[in-house]
Amino acid sequence: MQDCTWAQGTLPSNRSEGSHMSEDKPPLPPFTRETAAQKVQAAEDAWNTRDPHRVAQAYTVDSVWRNRDLFVNGREEIIAFLTRKWERELDYALRKSLWCFEGSRIAVRFQYESHDRDGRWWRSYGNELWEFDEHGLMRRREASINDVPIDEGDRRIFGPRPATEHGSDFPLR
Repeated sequence: MQDCTWAQGTLPSNRSEGSHMSEDKPPLPPFTRETAAQKVQAAEDAWNTRDPHRVAQAYTVDSVWRNRDLFVNGREEIIAFLTRKWERELDYALRKSLWCFEGSRIAVRFQYESHDRDGRWWRSYGNELWEFDEHGLMRRREASINDVPIDEGDRRIFGPRPATEHGSDFPLR
């Protein structure tokens, strides 16, 4: 893993401009194990709403993403990307798990299930690298994702995670 020690101090001056408004999104960096886990659960909860506008509010106005082979820049492109995503990935349900954290960076692994318009079900496995600004807004997201076809009977993720399961890990297979 890349050395993250710089993230505990000052942020690079050319990247701090994206959240020029004071729109804090707690918890704020530097993260502890507890606050990193809270950030991961908040992201999971937001993405499970499948509301692109709500999800986009967690990102800086100039956030940069790599999602698979696509590059997305800023909230407006995030909203457009998520709108297209959830038009294709029907009945989307997601689980995220904290992998590691340091300073203003968090790494997660995740799985989600969805089906396409033809009724084919998929389980998608991925890893994300996140970097936050001083207001707790994500300014960078890099996601690597692989899709595996599954039978509907093999599904194991149904809707948002119940509160009693927050913080629980999930099986790889």
